[in-house]
Amino acid sequence: MKLDRKKHWETVHETKNPDQVSWTQEIPKTSLKFIRSFKLNKKAKIIDIGGGDSKLVDYLLKEGYNNITVLDISEKAIAKAKKRLGEKASKVNWIVSDITEFEPDTSFDVWHDRATFHFLTTDDQIKKYTNIATIFVRGYLIIGTFSQNGPKKCSGLEIKQYNEEELTSELKKGFDKIRCVSEDHTTPFNTIQNFLFCSFKRQLTVKPAIPSPTS
Repeated sequence: MKLDRKKHWETVHETKNPDQVSWTQEIPKTSLKFIRSFKLNKKAKIIDIGGGDSKLVDYLLKEGYNNITVLDISEKAIAKAKKRLGEKASKVNWIVSDITEFEPDTSFDVWHDRATFHFLTTDDQIKKYTNIATIFVRGYLIIGTFSQNGPKKCSGLEIKQYNEEELTSELKKGFDKIRCVSEDHTTPFNTIQNFLFCSFKRQLTVKPAIPSPTS
């Protein structure tokens, strides 16, 4: 029986609070450090893949970024984020979509993904994801996945673990690796999950399929 991924995640976000899910992170230090390292202006187009009710958007708004998109498969997750942000939510572009079915209408300077990519476990899913990213990212890409020392399942679902070489290989046709770091994430239950975070730069030799909008 094929998993209804949208239904699964809607149920998760409807029935659990942030302190009841393992990925909750009060301060997304590693993600912010990578984004800051790119030294982009505050008009940079940043998209958070699987951002849901993650607090990365809170910190990006606080730092003055004003062109932020948050994508999540779960409408309920995005509703939680909007409620948390209050009036600030109107400054964000919210998209409800399965990442493998995402059809952007613009390109992005930064594509950030913490803990979405590792839920894609088939070659077809991974290919769809990397194709979308290759076409619509004009700057940098950040991916955080469970490492080979991390969990093998999350939220009741199988995941795909990565080491640095494997993750780099999946993106080699469009991106050059900048750097990778290992991060121990302490869950709300005081357990440790080991993540691999890597940043990449879009290869200039492969041109995006759509023109970069003028700033």
